[in-house]
Amino acid sequence: MSKLTVGDVVELIGRAAPWAKAAGWDPVGLQLGDPAGSASRIAVCHEVTETVVAAIEADPVDLLVTYHPLLFKPINRLVAGRSPVGRAYRLLRAGTSLAVAHTNYDAAPGGTADALAGVLGLEDTIGFGPLGSADSIKIVTMVPEADVDRVADAMARAGAGRIGNYRSCSYRTEGVGTFEPDSWAQPTTGEAGRLNKEAEIRLEMVAPRTAEAAVVAAVLEIHPYEEPAYDIFDRRGSDGMIGRVGRPPGGTTVRSFAQLVASALGGDLRLSWAGADFNLVGVVPGAGAEFIDAAAAAGVQALVTGDVNHHHARRAIDLGISIIDPGHARTERPGVAALFNLIAEAVSGTIDLTGIDPSPWEGIR
Repeated sequence: MSKLTVGDVVELIGRAAPWAKAAGWDPVGLQLGDPAGSASRIAVCHEVTETVVAAIEADPVDLLVTYHPLLFKPINRLVAGRSPVGRAYRLLRAGTSLAVAHTNYDAAPGGTADALAGVLGLEDTIGFGPLGSADSIKIVTMVPEADVDRVADAMARAGAGRIGNYRSCSYRTEGVGTFEPDSWAQPTTGEAGRLNKEAEIRLEMVAPRTAEAAVVAAVLEIHPYEEPAYDIFDRRGSDGMIGRVGRPPGGTTVRSFAQLVASALGGDLRLSWAGADFNLVGVVPGAGAEFIDAAAAAGVQALVTGDVNHHHARRAIDLGISIIDPGHARTERPGVAALFNLIAEAVSGTIDLTGIDPSPWEGIR
């Protein structure tokens, strides 16, 4: 039996929580290391804190799987220091690769959102809050039939055509294109001054917003026409739902449910009470204030999420939504535990570092 590699573990996570489902701003997947490297020893953590790195240095592993990304933006130097870049340097020096499962795991079945809803006892849950709705596009171009495979291959190499665990995905329909070239044009087919009809294929491929420029450039470079026609459409709500909405346990009020949340997640919380109506609860792991309007549209009357500020809470009250805020990290803990279980069930001996709390806050009474 061949040895387990870092790439094998990344593929395992991707099957449960497809990487393409992550928000466009979210740097998920392998951040550090070699996909072909050994993954004999694996650890899982919530966030790559100084404490986590020190634990890895004391007892090295081949691969560290984290929920929160270590590096959110591209870097131009890798040097020691008390910073995310410095922690990346120390992991590499220890021979440890780093993989990130974040918003793709939030939206995945059985992932962070489902885990949070589960520990709070919500029933009949469904998704709400499209994740990355502005970060996914569809690019459509019309291509002569003889050239369609060549154009599709170029678009795929530029980043288009990825849907979950599948590559080079496209949709093709036959049609007829018409055009009348000016006298100074240089058409691939047809004659200047005459209306020409060309059998064409309408080629459609999805792509992350970040790949838009590269895919368009690929079309313009390889398309046989002098002036290729193409369209770009936003794919609203195409990348999964980051939140869950469900029914709370029977016989509870907003305040008693808030006490249940505090008990289930540990520690204190903040409650912004909007009224007595209480039939549907929404949950968004991490920072979910941006989904307050989506929660209202889903009929939510109490929202459990973190990082809610004064103005967010006021907006929620106006919409008839009570806010239960246990803090950013606490709303993610059930999902991080589920991530550990996912890895541990597949790879024996996986080390659990998820108990190292990444929250920078300490309650003072």
